[in-house]
Amino acid sequence: MRNRKLSMVVAALLAVLAVAAGCAPKPGSGSGPAVRIGVGGQPLLVYLPTTLADRLGFYREAGVQVELEDLQGGSKALQALQGGSVDVVSGYYDHAIQMQAKGRDVVSFVNMLRYPSLVLAVSPKASRPINSVADLKGANVGVTAPGSSTDFFLKYLLVKNGLAAEDAIVQGVGGDSTAVAAMEQGRVDAAVMLDPAVSQLQQRVGADRVRVLTDTRTEQGVREDFGVSTYPAAVLYSTREWLDAHPEQARRLAAAIVRALEWIRTHSAQEIADRMPPEYAAGDRQVYVRSIEQVKAAYSPDGRIEADGAEAVRSVLARFIPEVAGADIDLTRTYTNDYLPPAP
Repeated sequence: MRNRKLSMVVAALLAVLAVAAGCAPKPGSGSGPAVRIGVGGQPLLVYLPTTLADRLGFYREAGVQVELEDLQGGSKALQALQGGSVDVVSGYYDHAIQMQAKGRDVVSFVNMLRYPSLVLAVSPKASRPINSVADLKGANVGVTAPGSSTDFFLKYLLVKNGLAAEDAIVQGVGGDSTAVAAMEQGRVDAAVMLDPAVSQLQQRVGADRVRVLTDTRTEQGVREDFGVSTYPAAVLYSTREWLDAHPEQARRLAAAIVRALEWIRTHSAQEIADRMPPEYAAGDRQVYVRSIEQVKAAYSPDGRIEADGAEAVRSVLARFIPEVAGADIDLTRTYTNDYLPPAP
């Protein structure tokens, strides 16, 4: 009888162990709570590496679980980070400097974009003739969301061209189909846009009817607007507290993004489009593929932020944000390359 009871106990323990073994995370599948990443407009090509790494399974293979949350713009993503509803943001690096000026450590830990890829364009139904940035005084200008990097870019251009940062009337229009509709219908006179929305608008109304005032999708455009050859833009950033508490998850996220950047570099725009959600093409796959081809050169080759690029961003923000201009900012607290995989 005693042997029978012992056998039953052993059998039960073996069953428990078998179930536990079956449920245990497999190597590379990710373990622990998922990292919540807020994206400042997921269909926008500037954030494509964030989505592509998920679609290709790179986060899972790096051993980290990820949940992507699509948000209207960079300012909304930053608010989500501050409110604790996301752990990491896929947004623009300038927010790290903006927060450092407020005495808060927000740290970029992998760079996805070396050219900001922001385009200031005029609506074909603008309420007035607009031939230059100076003509935007008093005009309605669309941005993804007030306080986002598109808004920062607009304010910088206004100040650079002799106007006040508040001389244009800012309207949040989102970054994808909503921005296209606002421009096509003339609900704004101009807008700071990103691809694929820029290319979609040009396809819908005709490229010759969309006046482009400035374009930072190329190195030449970056030099003309910012005076540098590279300008860190779309990054993954988080609070220093989160990074200090989750260094391994940060390393795995950075590794997945760098792998996605390499995949972008070695594959065609068609192949990249094949891996992205089909709805991002907004019903015109040919334009979507063409947009990807146009911005491929804008992606970072290695995920690094260099000191001169960080200083260029600080200098730009100081032109129109008094807090940044008056703060003694230690830029080394706004970014780090320590979580990147070793160079091959």
